[in-house]
Amino acid sequence: MPALELKTNVKIDDPKPFLLEFSKFSAELLNKPELYISVSYSYNENLTFNGSLDPALLLTITSLGNINPEVNEKYSKALFEYFEKKLGVPDDRGYITFYDPGRAYIGHKSTTAAGLFGK
Repeated sequence: MPALELKTNVKIDDPKPFLLEFSKFSAELLNKPELYISVSYSYNENLTFNGSLDPALLLTITSLGNINPEVNEKYSKALFEYFEKKLGVPDDRGYITFYDPGRAYIGHKSTTAAGLFGK
């Protein structure tokens, strides 16, 4: 159920193609079916990083089970490379927050992930 929420001060003229590509990239990177991937993009011209308005980003990844110290560094490297290529944001101009809330704390299909997949 990975949900990736991107906030950036980089304006994308037509975000829909970017979001569809980002969804596919995320599914491959996180090794999850795209069926479960949700991505969003929020443009905020007032996002600062290190005291400047140069291109920057904040990414929050909420996912069950595959967010852990062993893989987060791999994810971080791949995502920052992707954002530098696609948005021109270098790896020292943003943060990625990895979050696994646990199955009992994600709702879907009128229940929780714990109800769907077990505890």
